[in-house]
Amino acid sequence: MTENNVEPELRSTIAVLGLGPMGRALAAAALTGGHPTVVWNRTPEKAQAFVAQGAVLAPTAADAVRGASIAVVCMINYGAVRASVADIADWPTGTLVNLSSGHAGEARAMAGWAAQRGISYLDGAILTPAPTVGTRAATILYSGPRSLFDRSRALLEAFGTSVYLGDDIGIGSAYEMALLDLFAMSVGGLAHAFALAIAEGIEPAAFARFAKGIGGLLPDMADRFADQLAVGRFPAEVSSIASAGSAVAHVSAAAAARGIDTTTLQAVQRIIGRAAAAGYGGDSYARLAQFLAEADHADASAELATPKPSLPQLSH
Repeated sequence: MTENNVEPELRSTIAVLGLGPMGRALAAAALTGGHPTVVWNRTPEKAQAFVAQGAVLAPTAADAVRGASIAVVCMINYGAVRASVADIADWPTGTLVNLSSGHAGEARAMAGWAAQRGISYLDGAILTPAPTVGTRAATILYSGPRSLFDRSRALLEAFGTSVYLGDDIGIGSAYEMALLDLFAMSVGGLAHAFALAIAEGIEPAAFARFAKGIGGLLPDMADRFADQLAVGRFPAEVSSIASAGSAVAHVSAAAAARGIDTTTLQAVQRIIGRAAAAGYGGDSYARLAQFLAEADHADASAELATPKPSLPQLSH
């Protein structure tokens, strides 16, 4: 074993581009893992703490990736990533690993952009908060060519538990967006529920005791949804779409009576109403997932089939 208990073959250079909260966590994890680390950020001042710990501050993104086995980037969006690496004329032999958030279409477009420039590219998504990065509690999804993942895995393990999803470059982003959907809607619902409870004079701590019980129902519901969606049958063993619609209507009326915004609840009511009108009122709530996906595909197909007016040619 060598210094920091890291085998020589694992001590390859990691470049970290972008030092926002997650980028800083990635850089810290690389240093803690004993890897030679190069950092770059548009505002170099953010890098000083890492330089003090032994990182090398690169003056440009091109300097950062030169000689690195992997260049890891985690920025606000895919546009920021492209803007940061666009001026690198001759990409080196290392792999670009993009852990920025975005939807699957953006990941696939980024992969196409990389392919045109001969850049080895992996896409990914960090599923856990920045403080967990560098520990086994961090879960990071990766997608792209298996050979690239296998070649980079020893270095990627510095950041947390690596989960390879497959060759489809967009699948990691697809997972992330669906999970963010669940998180955003759940946290929004939690805030709305606390607002309604407070408006009714319920102490927050007293309400939290029962709110945690509601959250505890979700794991079993997730399994039940998955099982029913897999076979395409939706028996209402627990509750139906129609009964859920009735419950949402009660909540919406209670919130309106207290002057609390009901926009989200109304949106849910509309979706339930559409599903019921389509004949699915007696099915389980899991049926809504398939209904929404089918409606989405139908809407997209109709849009594609609609002739678009031709645009005038623009002169340059």
